[in-house]
Amino acid sequence: MLFDPLEIKSIHFKNRVAISPMCQYSSVDGFANDWHLVHLGSRAIGGAALVIQEATAVSARGRISPDDMGLWKDEQIEVLKRITDFIKKQGSVPGIQLAHAGRKASSTSPWKGGKILAVSEGGWIPQAPSPIPFRETDPVPEAMSKADIFNLRENFKSAARRALEAGFEVLEIHGAHGYLINSFLSPLSNHRTDEYGGIFENRIRLVKELVSDIRSVWPEKFPLFLRISSTDYVENGWDPDSSVLLAKILKTLGVDMIDCSSGGLISNVRIPLGPGYQVPFAEKIRKESGILTGAVGLITNAHQADEIIRSGKADLILIARESLRNSNFPLTAAYELNVDIEWPLQYLRAKKLKA
Repeated sequence: MLFDPLEIKSIHFKNRVAISPMCQYSSVDGFANDWHLVHLGSRAIGGAALVIQEATAVSARGRISPDDMGLWKDEQIEVLKRITDFIKKQGSVPGIQLAHAGRKASSTSPWKGGKILAVSEGGWIPQAPSPIPFRETDPVPEAMSKADIFNLRENFKSAARRALEAGFEVLEIHGAHGYLINSFLSPLSNHRTDEYGGIFENRIRLVKELVSDIRSVWPEKFPLFLRISSTDYVENGWDPDSSVLLAKILKTLGVDMIDCSSGGLISNVRIPLGPGYQVPFAEKIRKESGILTGAVGLITNAHQADEIIRSGKADLILIARESLRNSNFPLTAAYELNVDIEWPLQYLRAKKLKA
């Protein structure tokens, strides 16, 4: 059930509700600040078992925008430690998503227009597996050399080490939504002719290397997640069967859960949006690979979330926009399901149970 605990490695999750990573575009030079403390801390107060920090860039060049969170230097650790300490005090588990934006890098924040930021305006040249822009009107990204790929691996490894020092206990690799790792996986964006392109085994080489690199510094006792786009929604692109095969392989390398999202690689693609529209991907990958999965995407109410867990379609529910509308979603969901859960002492005067 939704409020049954979940054990992964040494970590105890008090229920099956997690806060999905959501970019806040509120950092300066990659540093977290009071906004992030309150934003993430309030979701822990609200009863989530796991709170995953937004896509956190492993290098300055890997940011989506200049306002992105980062973890590419040691100085960025201290303020994050304050956040993880607070989350733990609420009985929640602090998680972090490490990311590189790839060909979607160097844009302004959404409320600043989300437009491409030119180098002359303080932007930078995006990197990608191949010189193929996301949109035809976008600048052509720089195809990564072998040296670039080596540096990328070192950046992810160093960021994972810093995440551990900052007190995070779950690490998620962002391999979805058209960002760098996703663009290596899909044949639509990866036209390389070396060992990182072409056949399936070559296109998954980078993510396999990143998993091994991160596992060399990320303790075995702590869970490692991977978010993927389960499908490109385009013929001859990445598809759910590819996702199952990847999950089977990565399970043997130390990945504990696949966070099952979709899309984002190709612009102007029609996505069949609807309540729980991505849940079938989580169900398929879970059943056919044997790995734990997380469900995400227009999951907005307690009974919907509970049914996903009860029916074995996923092991964890990741709430995003609904948690922005209601930071106490787990507390209110427990009331709707008539489940008595522990509340923060400071909020007990507001607790009520169904008759």
